[in-house]
Amino acid sequence: MVVFLLEERSMESFLKGILPQIIMNEEYRLIPHEGKGDLLKSIPNKLKGWSIPNTKFVIIYDQDSNDCIDLKKQVLDICKQYNRDVLVRIVCRELEAWYFGDLSAVEKAYGKKLDKLRNSRKYKNPDVIDNPKEILKRYVPELTQIDGAKRISKHFDIDNNSSHSFHVFVNGLKRFISCESN
Repeated sequence: MVVFLLEERSMESFLKGILPQIIMNEEYRLIPHEGKGDLLKSIPNKLKGWSIPNTKFVIIYDQDSNDCIDLKKQVLDICKQYNRDVLVRIVCRELEAWYFGDLSAVEKAYGKKLDKLRNSRKYKNPDVIDNPKEILKRYVPELTQIDGAKRISKHFDIDNNSSHSFHVFVNGLKRFISCESN
């Protein structure tokens, strides 16, 4: 079993849509939290108290404006003492940056043409976009976090995404599930 500890509900909605493309034969559970603080407080309880043997944990955390190496180290330091299989993945900036990596999925989900975003040099590297949520909202005003995650994930192409952090997540998860080192 794989347990995903998530910072927020929108990531839960997004993963429900894409995990079937990544994890074929593995049972998993998604546990969303109410932000970073709630997630950090929950990690020790979940790792210590989880009673199903051979459970692996995946912790997904938004970078926002923090240093991703420091964030990952902070989370791994919390996990060390519990002797569990844990994979920590940091979403560069926030979930909406991954949407920028597959604007075709956003277009299909909302019936909009986003050529202006797609053709802008400024948005070619989704992982460095400041406030991707805010920028997408300007072009897709009806986009909300949870509904957007559900709609966009239905069209998401996990193999064709320009976000490096998304590929690190997918490839790391595949290795982690197959028991290779991460």
